[in-house]
Amino acid sequence: MTPKTRIYLAEPLTNDATVSLSDDAFGHVIRVLRLKEGDAITVFNGDGDEYLATLINVSKKRADIKVVEKIRVANESPLHLHLGQVISRGDRMDFTLQKSVELGVSEITPLFSERCGVKLSGERLQKRIAQWQKIVVAACEQSGRAIVPKVNDARNIEEFLQQDTMALKINLHPRAEHSIIGLPVKDLALEHENRVRLLIGPEGGLTEEEISQASTEGYQEVLLGPRVLRTETAALTAITALQCRFGDLR
Repeated sequence: MTPKTRIYLAEPLTNDATVSLSDDAFGHVIRVLRLKEGDAITVFNGDGDEYLATLINVSKKRADIKVVEKIRVANESPLHLHLGQVISRGDRMDFTLQKSVELGVSEITPLFSERCGVKLSGERLQKRIAQWQKIVVAACEQSGRAIVPKVNDARNIEEFLQQDTMALKINLHPRAEHSIIGLPVKDLALEHENRVRLLIGPEGGLTEEEISQASTEGYQEVLLGPRVLRTETAALTAITALQCRFGDLR
């Protein structure tokens, strides 16, 4: 039986290897869960596998694991979904990132737009990105994913829109002609290498200039429904619809 406790370690993992727990992992496994020497846990490092391991050398300040067995994990979506999310206030951004990882997003880029209500720069911004990456890791621990999506450096929306990509590019718009389910894309794998870029605006929406630039850069406008959704609801609804259309949600 696979152990319920599942943690991320940013270390090379191989059969029979002995690896020290990180400070965060030690605090969670030993201090919070109160696991003891000889207890079994599952660890992963983002390489696509997970590893059964046993706790050893447990003391008051550190602990190691002994890797017992490598297990291949096959729960990644066939859809590579890159979320470009304008940074939202409070814990809304945290919530969006956590749930988008559970739904199978592959990559995340935080964005600044004209109506973005969050002012971050320099060291404060870097600390926030590091915190968002920790939220992504925790979501992988919970959801059973063995590949960790990357939270990219934040950038202005104009730069994100201009990036070269083979992906199908999507922007939400209340007056769009097509829904995600009705998008006229016959074969995503052949036309766009099974990749989608999803742009999600701020609470106040994108400006007309930003919408126009997205259209100029090849973003297709799609409609989610007749009701106005908050930014975090819009992101998760769109990801779910894309996974139903092109991914592995059924």
